[in-house]
Amino acid sequence: MKQAQPEFAVHLSAQARLTLAFARFGLRHRTALLFLAVLALATTDLSVADDVYTYGQASRDGIGKFYMDREISHVMGHLGASWLERPERERQERTDRLVNKLPLQPDSVVADIGAGTGYFSFRIAKRVPQGKVIAVDIQPEMLGIIGERMAREAITNVEPLLGTERDPGLAENSVDLILLVDAYHEFSWPREMSLAMARALKPQGRLVLVEYRAEDPSVPIKPLHKMSVKQARREMKAVGLELERNPKILPQQHFMIFRRVNEG
Repeated sequence: MKQAQPEFAVHLSAQARLTLAFARFGLRHRTALLFLAVLALATTDLSVADDVYTYGQASRDGIGKFYMDREISHVMGHLGASWLERPERERQERTDRLVNKLPLQPDSVVADIGAGTGYFSFRIAKRVPQGKVIAVDIQPEMLGIIGERMAREAITNVEPLLGTERDPGLAENSVDLILLVDAYHEFSWPREMSLAMARALKPQGRLVLVEYRAEDPSVPIKPLHKMSVKQARREMKAVGLELERNPKILPQQHFMIFRRVNEG
């Protein structure tokens, strides 16, 4: 007899919950969009100035939107999920080193933002048996993949969370570590996301930004999918975070650990 698989819950941001509510009660799509637009204007952090972003001709791999002189790249969709789970990834990127170097305690609360298929979420979950990993993504399809594995393997300390392009949906002072692996450069609203992430960190929390090294032309990745240390420091400084260290542990990527500027 086939055993029943445990259920999993996908936690939704406030705007995502409203969207589902509109669908449930049959409100017309245009009405829902109008309401959400008003809500977004009402809840957007007013410290984000209108001139933070500039717009221009899009390059082949970009969206024509620029933040601090950096063009934002296209997002990898859920159809690329198999690439995230390719068997050779650990050998190519030394993801084992990445996970082992994360500053974790057994009870740490970790947010894996841009979690995708949960490649890192599930590996980190093993290191925080008394804690949890919040797997944040804006694509329900990716969270569905995570949920299926949770049910299949009876994993209980991974929490799927549907965020938005502007807000990961994390509570203030709620996480010990935020991890972003090859995701930040795709954020279409990086200032808003960075502000939300900085608020979500506990006072002694850390943000780990992993990006392909833009300084190294031998790294076979498209330029918009890379980031330099200088650029990363500039963007994180704008939200009150400073680079603590950048250990050279990965073959092609930076492993940048940020903390609050006023941590002391």
